[in-house]
Amino acid sequence: MKHLRTRYYLVMTVLALLAACSPGASPGETPIVPLTGGTPAGQPVLIQHQLIPNQLPGQRSTHAGDQDSSSMAAKKTVPGGDRFTFGMFERPFNANTMDVYFPSLDIQDALLYQDDTWVYGVIIVKGREANDGLPGKYALELDLDRDGRGEYLVMVAHPASADWTTDGVQVWADADGDVGGTTVVRSDDVPSNGDGYEMLIFDQGRGQDADAAWARISPDDPPAIQLAVKRSILGGATAYMAGMWAGNDVLNPALFDINDHFTHDQAGEASKDLEYYYPIKQVSELDNTCRMTVGFVAAGNEPLLCAAAVPPSESGCFAYGHACSIAAECCSGVPCTGGRCRYP
Repeated sequence: MKHLRTRYYLVMTVLALLAACSPGASPGETPIVPLTGGTPAGQPVLIQHQLIPNQLPGQRSTHAGDQDSSSMAAKKTVPGGDRFTFGMFERPFNANTMDVYFPSLDIQDALLYQDDTWVYGVIIVKGREANDGLPGKYALELDLDRDGRGEYLVMVAHPASADWTTDGVQVWADADGDVGGTTVVRSDDVPSNGDGYEMLIFDQGRGQDADAAWARISPDDPPAIQLAVKRSILGGATAYMAGMWAGNDVLNPALFDINDHFTHDQAGEASKDLEYYYPIKQVSELDNTCRMTVGFVAAGNEPLLCAAAVPPSESGCFAYGHACSIAAECCSGVPCTGGRCRYP
């Protein structure tokens, strides 16, 4: 995170000089530069694409399953997975009444692939909406230094094409390090006034690299949204953590981490087991996954770590204190208390 923040301030200091004195970045480099200004009305943006993603690699790097809320939708609750305090959301419902279930926002599985050029995030959802569309927003969040505070958010809004496109695709970065608020992962006692992912570095082909990020609806296995981002954007990072998101209005780069920008009372809860906070309120139509490990073996204490990535202890159980949302995510007979597995 420090390298990104330092780089940001350096860029902002010399940006004007670079624009005046240099024709551009050195060959092969992808500087982290915020987008500025805009195109005058009536003047279309001419974008020349040089490199388009192809088929996903044959072998995935990692994956994370997620709760299927369709089974409990008629009861206006979820089977598990929603813990606002720990930044885990299972809320593919409308606010307050929870009488509208959105299959296009209910993540079932998340897959990550990579090759020498691209990192691919695949978000498999329960289904399409009644109009056969996927009207939400879908995102891949990348935590390069594995501290629970994401550095990049790759997002597509309202994907509609089975071909790779930059339409609706953005890449956001957090240069000032305020994603995660005061206490990483856990919700802050006082709502944050931070700006989340505040630096837009790619917007539908605009940016230092017109080919930096793409999206499409899977042509082979719908309903699945595929995102592709160049590894060069990530500074060549090979070991990192990744999580996936699906949502509507509240899936806003400026609101990360989302549980730091609302109180628990304001956000509500999706499970009737937490009757004091139930139902969901201002934080609705939202789902996310745990964090997957890429390129390293988990120690077991990484924030938001998926249970499948936690190394077993000598007893065969996951490490004490592993984050959980339901008892099934801990070893048999071990309770999930306060969002953590509580082993003897």
